[in-house]
Formats: sequence, C-alpha cells, structure tokens
Amino acid sequence: MKKQKNYNLIIGAAITGIMILLIAMGMFYTPYEPNEIDAAAKLAPPSLSHFLGTDNMGRDIFSRILDGAGTTLFIAVCVVAVGAVLGVIMGALTGYYGGLLDEILMRVNDIIAAFPSVLLALVFIAILGSGKMNVIIALGILFIPGFARLTRGEFVRCKSQEYVKSAKLMGASGSRIMLVHILPNTFPVLFSSIAIGFNNAVLAEASMSYLGIGVQPPDASLGRMLSESQSYIFSAPWYALSTGITIALLILGFILLGEGLKKRSGGNA
Repeated sequence: MKKQKNYNLIIGAAITGIMILLIAMGMFYTPYEPNEIDAAAKLAPPSLSHFLGTDNMGRDIFSRILDGAGTTLFIAVCVVAVGAVLGVIMGALTGYYGGLLDEILMRVNDIIAAFPSVLLALVFIAILGSGKMNVIIALGILFIPGFARLTRGEFVRCKSQEYVKSAKLMGASGSRIMLVHILPNTFPVLFSSIAIGFNNAVLAEASMSYLGIGVQPPDASLGRMLSESQSYIFSAPWYALSTGITIALLILGFILLGEGLKKRSGGNA
C-alpha cells in the first residue's frame, strides 16, 4: 500500500522555514532602520521604496515586521524552552516515582492549569512589570502544566515496558533509566507538542503586546504593531493587513507543523 504523503508536515515546514529565513535575514539586514522616523513618508502606501508601505510615524513596515517577528519568535522560543524543560522534569519525576511526589507536584500543576491563562499572565505581569524577560517568565510558567501532564503520561506508560524492567534487573539507576531508556521514547510526542507550543506562544505574546503589557516601545512587536494599526484600518489598510498576515502565517506554519509531527509519530507508533 502506497504511503500517504503528510501534507501538513510538508506545508507547515515550508511556511515555518520561509518565515524563519526572513526573520534570520532581518537580524543582519533590513531595508531601513526599524525605528527610523520619516514624517514626510507618514502612512505612505506600498511602493518600490517601501515594499509594505509605512506606518503612522513614517517607519518602514517591512523592516519593522522583520524586526518585530524576530522579537516575537525569540520570546516564543524562550517561553517554550522554559515550559518544556521544567514541565518535562516535573512530568518525568512524577510519572516515574509516583507516590507523594506525584501528588504534590501534580496538585501544583493543576492549580496553575485551573486559572485562565491570559488572566494569570496579566497577574504575573502586574507583579513583575512589563518587558521581554517578564513576559518570558510569565508565559513560561503557564506552559509548564501542559508539558508536565504529557510527559507524566508517557513515563507512566513506558515504565511498565519490558525494556525498562530489564534495565532495572541489570542494576541501572533511576536517573539512567529516565534519561537513557524512557526519555528518548517520549521525543516523538514531545516534538509535536513543542511545535504546537510555539504556535500558542506566538499567539500569547502577540496578544499581550496588543494589550500593551508585552514588548514596550520603541522595540517592534507584531502584537503592538497590530494594535497601533487598528486606528488606520480604513486610511492605511496595508498596515494592519501586512502585520496580521505575518502573525497568521507564523501561527499557521506552527499549527500545520505540529499536526504533521503528531500524525507522523502516530503513524510510526
């Protein structure tokens, strides 16, 4: 039987790859300085000199999108890293050892997961203050429960397998069994969850910046740019459209990539 192509994975990887290449290019080159103000070119439509037009302060939108997308992606990577590392550690310990440790850590996990994520993020930002690092900390904490729950389930499933029992009989330590024997077998599920986590992190960062509690001016952020552009939706529609499409493409790429990886891991199971 001919193997069906995984179009979600192919299209998701293509979109994500193109977006990452553009963002990487923006780290070294942008047509204009992202924060360069040109009052004479205020709200200029797309042209050869300004590929996506200019914003309400005469700044080149394409340059700011490259810079803002880089900021958004950097925050998303850090958020997922914090959530994944701490979540995997918590899930591995509770899934493998169980008992009182499982009860305590999972109750903490449930408490965090019980609150609406946006509301809890607002509380953290109100306490810590706005800015990149505080957004990373606040959102990173919110991502821990999902990864912890997923990892715990995989460790509970794997620890009853024959290869784990054989490792115990051969005298392998608990830490070695977790790191060498069980953790690698959770990677297919974790990779798909990480891709979906990037999607959620991009959306969360954009939402917080849109509300004015994320990345602060003059730094560019896709969410803040979208918020600023709504006042000019009719007079300068290119401002909102270009920013909104960029956010949509980033999210779509990660969604399709995550779904494709999930399908692939399910097919290989």
